[in-house]
Amino acid sequence: MKKLTKTVLAIALATVTLQASAHRGWLYPQTTNVEAKEAWVTIDGAISEGLFDVDHVALKLDGATVTGPDGVTAPIPTPVQGKQRSTFDLKLAQDGTYKIALVTQAVMGSYKDKASGETKRFRGSEESFAKDVPADAQDLKTVRTHARLETFVSANKQSTGALKPSGVGLELVPVTHPTDLRAGETAKWRFQLDGKALPQFAFSLTPGGVRYRGVLGEQRLTTDANGEISLKLPAAGMYWLNAAYPVATGKGMPPADGPSNTRRYSYAATLEILPE
Repeated sequence: MKKLTKTVLAIALATVTLQASAHRGWLYPQTTNVEAKEAWVTIDGAISEGLFDVDHVALKLDGATVTGPDGVTAPIPTPVQGKQRSTFDLKLAQDGTYKIALVTQAVMGSYKDKASGETKRFRGSEESFAKDVPADAQDLKTVRTHARLETFVSANKQSTGALKPSGVGLELVPVTHPTDLRAGETAKWRFQLDGKALPQFAFSLTPGGVRYRGVLGEQRLTTDANGEISLKLPAAGMYWLNAAYPVATGKGMPPADGPSNTRRYSYAATLEILPE
């Protein structure tokens, strides 16, 4: 079997199993609000053990996109990839809010080889799955993963054209504008899966700077019956919001007695809470 591409593998390991791993994948803007005649922002991407610390490996940004204030989505500028961090400079040519996103999908699972009777395992893209796994494979079990990483930046003003959800996978719908979050104020968010609200859905919000505190500082939160939550925002700083559906129980292949086909979704976003 061909190995899963580095991009998909990195995201699959860093986001789908977030709750079972100390490593976290993130996109990190140097600021979420830029005021300048010629506005630029630098975005970093990494997979790290310490939240927002550059201490492990670079996040592969193949396929990452930017959606502008006009709602048009395009590839990000060519990033520079180092050993522990990827980075790119984004020109904010229009005034308004931008969404930077990295969305990946993968397939993993197992089947019984008809000739030898041996159990074969695979991990790859939908394309490699269709090519490498026999159409008549016996005892086929698959797990399909859909992972989304996001962050938001506004240039000179806030707008909503980039914030429209795609209706595919696990998504945060920011009822309160994502670059207008202020400590002590109340923010309203909604979670949805394939366009449908997720009631009683658990997620977490974790501040950066863990190594200076000595404690994680994670807040565990749950949406209401409408898939929404109104949250009094904590102290100013950069935060990592993450969620998985269904709730992650560990990584690996489907168990022998598990369902034949399952799907796992993950979402993570870097948000900045501004001072009061």
